[in-house]
Amino acid sequence: MKATDFEFRRRALLISLIYTLGFWAYAIDHKNLALAIVNKTVGAHSPHAHLLIRLFFAFATVLVAFAALIRTWGAAYLHANVVHDAKLHSGVLVADGPFRYVRNPLYLGGFVSAFGIGLTTSRLGAIVIVVGLTLLYLRLAGREEAELEKQHGDRFREYCRRVPRLWPSLTPRVPAGDAQPQWGQAFRGEAFMWGFALAIGVFAVTQNGRLTAIIYAAALLAFVWQQVIHNRRHAEHLV
Repeated sequence: MKATDFEFRRRALLISLIYTLGFWAYAIDHKNLALAIVNKTVGAHSPHAHLLIRLFFAFATVLVAFAALIRTWGAAYLHANVVHDAKLHSGVLVADGPFRYVRNPLYLGGFVSAFGIGLTTSRLGAIVIVVGLTLLYLRLAGREEAELEKQHGDRFREYCRRVPRLWPSLTPRVPAGDAQPQWGQAFRGEAFMWGFALAIGVFAVTQNGRLTAIIYAAALLAFVWQQVIHNRRHAEHLV
Protein backbone atom coordinates (compact mmCIF):
# COMPACT_ATOMS: atom_id res chain seq x y z
CA MET A 1 0.00 0.00 0.00
CA LYS A 2 2.00 2.95 -1.33
CA ALA A 3 0.94 6.50 -2.10
CA THR A 4 1.32 7.78 -5.62
CA ASP A 5 3.65 10.67 -6.42
CA PHE A 6 0.61 12.97 -6.63
CA GLU A 7 -0.63 11.87 -3.18
CA PHE A 8 2.76 12.52 -1.62
CA ARG A 9 3.32 15.90 -3.27
CA ARG A 10 -0.21 17.04 -2.46
CA ARG A 11 -0.49 15.40 0.95
CA ALA A 12 -1.07 18.73 2.74
CA LEU A 13 -3.95 19.53 0.40
CA LEU A 14 -5.43 16.04 0.85
CA ILE A 15 -5.16 16.20 4.65
CA SER A 16 -6.83 19.63 4.65
CA LEU A 17 -9.55 18.36 2.32
CA ILE A 18 -10.31 15.36 4.55
CA TYR A 19 -10.59 17.56 7.64
CA THR A 20 -12.77 20.05 5.75
CA LEU A 21 -15.09 17.31 4.50
CA GLY A 22 -15.24 15.87 8.00
CA PHE A 23 -16.49 19.14 9.48
CA TRP A 24 -18.71 19.86 6.47
CA ALA A 25 -20.46 16.54 7.15
CA TYR A 26 -22.42 18.38 9.87
CA ALA A 27 -24.57 19.64 6.97
CA ILE A 28 -25.72 16.04 6.42
CA ASP A 29 -25.47 14.54 9.89
CA HIS A 30 -26.31 17.18 12.49
CA LYS A 31 -25.51 15.17 15.63
CA ASN A 32 -22.09 15.36 17.25
CA LEU A 33 -20.42 11.99 17.85
CA ALA A 34 -19.75 12.61 21.56
CA LEU A 35 -23.34 13.75 22.06
CA ALA A 36 -24.64 10.67 20.23
CA ILE A 37 -22.55 8.37 22.46
CA VAL A 38 -23.79 10.07 25.63
CA ASN A 39 -27.42 9.93 24.46
CA LYS A 40 -27.04 6.24 23.62
CA THR A 41 -25.43 5.31 26.95
CA VAL A 42 -26.87 7.45 29.76
CA GLY A 43 -29.63 9.26 27.86
CA ALA A 44 -30.06 12.89 26.84
CA HIS A 45 -31.98 13.74 30.03
CA SER A 46 -29.50 12.20 32.45
CA PRO A 47 -28.19 14.66 35.07
CA HIS A 48 -24.70 13.49 34.11
CA ALA A 49 -25.09 14.00 30.34
CA HIS A 50 -23.64 17.51 30.22
CA LEU A 51 -20.64 16.55 32.36
CA LEU A 52 -19.96 13.47 30.22
CA ILE A 53 -19.97 15.55 27.04
CA ARG A 54 -17.43 17.92 28.59
CA LEU A 55 -15.31 14.93 29.61
CA PHE A 56 -15.45 13.58 26.05
CA PHE A 57 -14.12 16.89 24.76
CA ALA A 58 -11.50 17.00 27.51
CA PHE A 59 -10.38 13.51 26.44
CA ALA A 60 -10.29 14.66 22.81
CA THR A 61 -8.13 17.62 23.90
CA VAL A 62 -5.67 15.28 25.61
CA LEU A 63 -5.51 13.05 22.51
CA VAL A 64 -4.81 15.92 20.13
CA ALA A 65 -2.31 17.57 22.51
CA PHE A 66 -0.53 14.20 22.83
CA ALA A 67 -0.52 13.90 19.03
CA ALA A 68 0.94 17.42 18.76
CA LEU A 69 3.65 16.49 21.26
CA ILE A 70 4.60 13.33 19.32
CA ARG A 71 4.68 15.21 16.03
CA THR A 72 6.70 18.07 17.52
CA TRP A 73 9.21 15.62 18.98
CA GLY A 74 9.57 13.91 15.61
CA ALA A 75 9.81 17.20 13.69
CA ALA A 76 12.57 18.38 16.05
CA TYR A 77 14.77 15.55 14.73
CA LEU A 78 13.44 15.32 11.18
CA HIS A 79 13.36 19.13 10.71
CA ALA A 80 10.45 21.12 9.27
CA ASN A 81 11.98 21.45 5.80
CA VAL A 82 11.65 17.68 5.47
CA VAL A 83 8.30 17.29 7.25
CA HIS A 84 6.53 19.87 5.07
CA ASP A 85 8.41 19.51 1.80
CA ALA A 86 6.42 18.30 -1.20
CA LYS A 87 9.46 16.26 -2.25
CA LEU A 88 10.29 12.88 -0.75
CA HIS A 89 13.54 12.91 1.28
CA SER A 90 15.11 9.46 1.56
CA GLY A 91 18.80 10.34 1.55
CA VAL A 92 19.15 10.41 5.34
CA LEU A 93 17.92 7.69 7.69
CA VAL A 94 16.85 9.30 10.98
CA ALA A 95 17.01 6.92 13.94
CA ASP A 96 17.10 9.27 16.91
CA GLY A 97 14.57 10.85 19.26
CA PRO A 98 11.14 9.23 18.83
CA PHE A 99 12.46 7.28 15.83
CA ARG A 100 14.16 4.99 18.36
CA TYR A 101 10.68 3.86 19.52
CA VAL A 102 8.58 3.94 16.36
CA ARG A 103 9.46 4.29 12.68
CA ASN A 104 6.73 6.79 11.82
CA PRO A 105 6.11 9.08 14.83
CA LEU A 106 4.56 11.87 12.74
CA TYR A 107 2.02 9.52 11.19
CA LEU A 108 1.39 8.01 14.62
CA GLY A 109 0.58 11.52 15.82
CA GLY A 110 -1.66 11.94 12.80
CA PHE A 111 -3.64 8.81 13.70
CA VAL A 112 -4.07 9.91 17.32
CA SER A 113 -5.19 13.39 16.31
CA ALA A 114 -7.70 11.96 13.83
CA PHE A 115 -9.43 10.03 16.61
CA GLY A 116 -9.36 13.04 18.94
CA ILE A 117 -10.71 15.45 16.35
CA GLY A 118 -13.25 12.84 15.24
CA LEU A 119 -14.91 13.14 18.66
CA THR A 120 -15.63 16.80 17.94
CA THR A 121 -17.37 16.18 14.60
CA SER A 122 -20.63 14.53 13.60
CA ARG A 123 -20.94 10.77 13.38
CA LEU A 124 -20.46 10.90 9.61
CA GLY A 125 -17.65 13.42 9.96
CA ALA A 126 -15.78 11.15 12.38
CA ILE A 127 -15.93 8.31 9.84
CA VAL A 128 -14.66 10.59 7.05
CA ILE A 129 -11.75 11.89 9.14
CA VAL A 130 -10.68 8.64 10.82
CA VAL A 131 -11.04 6.38 7.78
CA GLY A 132 -9.79 8.95 5.28
CA LEU A 133 -6.69 9.93 7.23
CA THR A 134 -5.90 6.35 8.27
CA LEU A 135 -5.84 5.22 4.63
CA LEU A 136 -3.85 8.25 3.54
CA TYR A 137 -1.25 7.97 6.32
CA LEU A 138 -0.79 4.24 5.69
CA ARG A 139 -0.22 4.91 2.01
CA LEU A 140 2.21 7.76 2.72
CA ALA A 141 4.16 5.64 5.22
CA GLY A 142 4.32 2.81 2.69
CA ARG A 143 5.70 5.16 0.04
CA GLU A 144 8.35 6.63 2.35
CA GLU A 145 9.50 3.26 3.66
CA ALA A 146 9.77 1.80 0.16
CA GLU A 147 12.03 4.69 -0.85
CA LEU A 148 14.11 4.39 2.32
CA GLU A 149 14.60 0.67 1.72
CA LYS A 150 15.65 1.37 -1.87
CA GLN A 151 18.10 4.03 -0.68
CA HIS A 152 19.56 2.33 2.41
CA GLY A 153 19.00 -1.39 1.76
CA ASP A 154 20.04 -3.73 4.57
CA ARG A 155 20.60 -0.89 7.01
CA PHE A 156 16.96 0.18 6.76
CA ARG A 157 15.70 -3.44 6.81
CA GLU A 158 17.58 -4.00 10.06
CA TYR A 159 16.07 -0.80 11.45
CA CYS A 160 12.60 -2.10 10.47
CA ARG A 161 13.33 -5.40 12.15
CA ARG A 162 14.10 -3.66 15.43
CA VAL A 163 11.69 -0.71 15.48
CA PRO A 164 7.89 -1.11 15.12
CA ARG A 165 6.19 0.71 12.28
CA LEU A 166 3.30 2.49 14.06
CA TRP A 167 2.74 0.94 17.49
CA PRO A 168 5.56 2.42 19.60
CA SER A 169 7.82 0.38 21.81
CA LEU A 170 7.94 1.32 25.48
CA THR A 171 11.73 1.19 25.38
CA PRO A 172 14.18 2.45 22.73
CA ARG A 173 14.99 -0.22 20.16
CA VAL A 174 18.15 1.34 18.71
CA PRO A 175 21.02 3.26 20.35
CA ALA A 176 20.84 7.04 20.61
CA GLY A 177 22.71 8.99 17.98
CA ASP A 178 24.27 12.45 18.09
CA ALA A 179 21.42 14.33 16.39
CA GLN A 180 20.49 17.59 18.10
CA PRO A 181 16.76 18.45 18.20
CA GLN A 182 15.66 21.82 16.85
CA TRP A 183 12.67 22.59 19.06
CA GLY A 184 11.96 26.10 17.81
CA GLN A 185 11.34 25.13 14.20
CA ALA A 186 9.51 22.00 15.36
CA PHE A 187 6.96 23.94 17.44
CA ARG A 188 6.50 26.43 14.60
CA GLY A 189 5.99 23.63 12.13
CA GLU A 190 3.39 21.89 14.30
CA ALA A 191 1.62 25.06 15.50
CA PHE A 192 -1.49 24.03 13.56
CA MET A 193 -1.78 20.81 15.59
CA TRP A 194 -1.43 22.71 18.85
CA GLY A 195 -4.12 25.03 17.49
CA PHE A 196 -6.44 22.04 17.03
CA ALA A 197 -5.82 21.01 20.65
CA LEU A 198 -6.49 24.57 21.80
CA ALA A 199 -9.79 24.69 19.87
CA ILE A 200 -11.08 21.49 21.45
CA GLY A 201 -9.92 22.57 24.91
CA VAL A 202 -11.72 25.90 24.53
CA PHE A 203 -14.94 24.09 23.65
CA ALA A 204 -14.55 21.68 26.58
CA VAL A 205 -14.37 24.65 28.93
CA THR A 206 -16.68 27.22 27.33
CA GLN A 207 -19.03 25.19 25.10
CA ASN A 208 -18.69 28.12 22.68
CA GLY A 209 -19.06 26.56 19.23
CA ARG A 210 -18.44 29.80 17.34
CA LEU A 211 -15.12 30.50 19.07
CA THR A 212 -14.07 26.87 18.63
CA ALA A 213 -14.85 26.99 14.89
CA ILE A 214 -12.79 30.19 14.52
CA ILE A 215 -9.76 28.63 16.21
CA TYR A 216 -10.16 25.44 14.17
CA ALA A 217 -10.37 27.42 10.92
CA ALA A 218 -7.35 29.54 11.87
CA ALA A 219 -5.28 26.42 12.63
CA LEU A 220 -6.29 24.79 9.35
CA LEU A 221 -5.53 27.94 7.37
CA ALA A 222 -2.17 28.21 9.14
CA PHE A 223 -1.39 24.65 8.05
CA VAL A 224 -2.26 25.40 4.41
CA TRP A 225 -0.39 28.72 4.45
CA GLN A 226 2.65 27.04 5.95
CA GLN A 227 2.74 24.61 3.02
CA VAL A 228 2.39 27.44 0.50
CA ILE A 229 5.21 29.48 2.07
CA HIS A 230 7.51 26.47 2.40
CA ASN A 231 6.98 25.37 -1.21
CA ARG A 232 7.47 28.96 -2.45
CA ARG A 233 10.75 29.29 -0.57
CA HIS A 234 11.87 25.92 -1.90
CA ALA A 235 11.07 26.98 -5.47
CA GLU A 236 12.97 30.28 -5.01
CA HIS A 237 15.96 28.36 -3.66
CA LEU A 238 16.05 26.25 -6.80
CA VAL A 239 16.03 29.29 -9.10
